[in-house]
Amino acid sequence: MECELCGRSCECRPAAVDGVRMMLCPGCMKHGKGIKVPTAPTTMGTNKSMLGRIRKHRVKDVYKDMDKELVPNFNEIIKNARQKKGISREDLGFKIGERTVTISKIENGDLKPSDKIIKQLEKELGISLLEEVKSISLGTSSSNGRGLTLGDFIKTEKK
Repeated sequence: MECELCGRSCECRPAAVDGVRMMLCPGCMKHGKGIKVPTAPTTMGTNKSMLGRIRKHRVKDVYKDMDKELVPNFNEIIKNARQKKGISREDLGFKIGERTVTISKIENGDLKPSDKIIKQLEKELGISLLEEVKSISLGTSSSNGRGLTLGDFIKTEKK
C-alpha cells in the first residue's frame, strides 16, 4: 500500500492529520496521530441483529400516476379563459399565489406550469388543462427474437 502523504510503498497504518483520516507510512506517522481501526463484530448474535436492520428497497412505479398530460395549446386556453373572466394577470397571480411574471411566461408558452399550478389554474379559471395519455400499441414481435428494441419502436411509429 502507498503512503497517502509521501507516496512511499510500505506497510501503512491509519492516522489523522489535521482532522483528515489518511493511511501513513511509519516515517510520516510523526505528522499525524494514529487511530485505532474498529474491528468487525465476531459474535453471531451481533451479525444477526445487524441483518435485521437492513431494509430491502421497494420498487416504486413512478409512471403509475402519469395517466394525464398537459394539452399542447395550454397557454392559449389559459389566456382566453383569463380574458373571458375579465381578470388581469396580476389578479390571477394574486388569486393562485404566483408572481405576475410567472403568469406571463405561462401565457406566452415560455414556461410549462407545474402540477400544482395547473390544478390552481383549472380551479380558478374553470378550465381543463390535462388530457388522457394516449396509449401506444407496442408490438412484441421483433426481427431478432429478443423482444422489442428501440429500432423496432421507431419503425412502428413511422408506419
